Amino acid sequence: MRAQLQRVTVARPGGSGARMARLDGVDLAVAPGEQVAVVGASGAGKTTLLHVLACAQQPDGGCLRLDGQDPWSERAAARARHRRALFLAPQVPPLPPRQRVVTAVLAGRLPTMGLWQSLRSLVHPIDAEAAQAALEPLGLGGRLFDRVDRLSGGERQRVSLARGLVSNATLWLLDEPLSALDPARAVQVLSAVRAEAARRGVTLIVAMHQVDLARAHFPRLVGLREGRVVFDQPAARVAPAQWAQLYAPAAGGAIAAGLAPDAADAAGLPAHAGAGAPTYWR
Repeated sequence: MRAQLQRVTVARPGGSGARMARLDGVDLAVAPGEQVAVVGASGAGKTTLLHVLACAQQPDGGCLRLDGQDPWSERAAARARHRRALFLAPQVPPLPPRQRVVTAVLAGRLPTMGLWQSLRSLVHPIDAEAAQAALEPLGLGGRLFDRVDRLSGGERQRVSLARGLVSNATLWLLDEPLSALDPARAVQVLSAVRAEAARRGVTLIVAMHQVDLARAHFPRLVGLREGRVVFDQPAARVAPAQWAQLYAPAAGGAIAAGLAPDAADAAGLPAHAGAGAPTYWR
């Protein structure tokens, strides 16, 4: 899927009743099958950006286009068809605690199922083999029939990602998908998701704090700060001055989180591993 933002603005109420920008005139174009990492400090606008691309947040200004169409200019039924081609994993996976892992994973296909088929799948999983195949590369092959409430936070995060792997979506939007994983597991999961997206020609946009992983695994980086694009270019070409601009202390003096040690050294800033809760929404 081709995704494009043109001068997109999303506002929020300010403390004095004024409107403050979550996104401020953002331009972004992502080609079908491209893989992009969005980096920036907490509060930079990464989550809002993903929600706009997922048709979950209507822009206050500017335009969203998916495969050349503006979903917000269409009727609700047409917009729902666009959403069925999207997979959004926000920061906390809303997985029913008493549900089996196989059912939770296959829920990734619910948007394209009819009502009867959906109800039947809740009672008796109709494609457990697909769920197993999605869990294996994420290191959860042996947890297919476990209950969700028996899983750790990192395991739940991977179950939510497995939903994307079984879905029919052509645009995957992942918000901090590695935040509950140790470094070795994070590399395994990121590699598996990127490989599957490449195999299927799925467009992949990932918001993340782990700058070292973003630089190592994504050919293109988009840096956000205070709702604005600081840079959008190949990972190897992001200069130390651009990292400094992205993660420099805010006006209040706080240091933004998420800079990899080598990037922090280059920018002259302290390194700090960003944190955040993993999540899923579809």
